[in-house]
Amino acid sequence: SSKKGGQKVNKTSTCVYLKHKPTGIEVKCQKERSQVLNRFLARRILVNKIESLVLGRESEERKRIEKIRRQKRKRSRRAKEKMLRYKKMRSEQKKLRKVPTTE
Repeated sequence: SSKKGGQKVNKTSTCVYLKHKPTGIEVKCQKERSQVLNRFLARRILVNKIESLVLGRESEERKRIEKIRRQKRKRSRRAKEKMLRYKKMRSEQKKLRKVPTTE
């Protein structure tokens, strides 16, 4: 325990160490003087970590699918028109840079 207690805390074994074998997540808890309470807190921390890991994987998968969907989506008519206007304007600018020919 990282709180008050001195020698008493150092003598008693109230620290709890839990490991979730499938994921390899490890949790160590020594917040309280009671081993039972530390075990409860450690389990809660472990469950939260596993939950965040699972939800993280799900959200990554969702992001990947959404990205592919956006890439496959065709451009709207308005977006195409805007692109063509921009290209036309850019080509006009480049034409003006050329040295005029005398014919």
